[in-house]
Amino acid sequence: MRLGMRFPLLIWLAIAGLSSATLVPAPALAEVVCSGHRLLSSPRPESSCSSLKPRIYPSPDGALRALVLPVDVSLYATPDMESRVVIRTSNGDTVTSKDYSSPRGTNGYYVVNAKWSPQFFLYSMSSSGGHSPWSFPMMAYSREKKRIAPFSDMIDGKPTLSADFHFDGAHRLVAETWKAPGSLDHKVPVTVDLEDAFGKLPASD
Repeated sequence: MRLGMRFPLLIWLAIAGLSSATLVPAPALAEVVCSGHRLLSSPRPESSCSSLKPRIYPSPDGALRALVLPVDVSLYATPDMESRVVIRTSNGDTVTSKDYSSPRGTNGYYVVNAKWSPQFFLYSMSSSGGHSPWSFPMMAYSREKKRIAPFSDMIDGKPTLSADFHFDGAHRLVAETWKAPGSLDHKVPVTVDLEDAFGKLPASD
């Protein structure tokens, strides 16, 4: 660049409050990854992913909505590595919520699958730090009880070994657990009547 052409550029930069030191380096212009439950080799900018939207699951009758919100804790991971689940009415009132984040963003859980039946909302989760990768904890929300409870409490403390599940009718849930303690390669289906199971749970605090 000829000297005569360089001076106008430097003047323009000074007016704009810029300098060569503040220009964004080329690698930083690459698209920031904001979803996909991914760990990152280098931290993303603190102001990144602010427009990431929650996943919204309306109940069949439209009276309730379950929201799965990303909990933005660790900059070395996409914001959806941990989740918060909120149950709200259609007019915006919060019924209940559960936060599955951890202080450093590596010991919590994120929601994998979620479904409604007429009376229950079920969701399965996976560890944000990769702990016990064979385990997919499941939680159940009862509209009648206005309560979220661990599904494992309804199957004698057994773990669920798959993130997949389905409803068999209005309140019967089918998931997978182990055939015997520690037998991770031998999954068996387990069916629970959620209406009956919630009635047998001890009172919540």
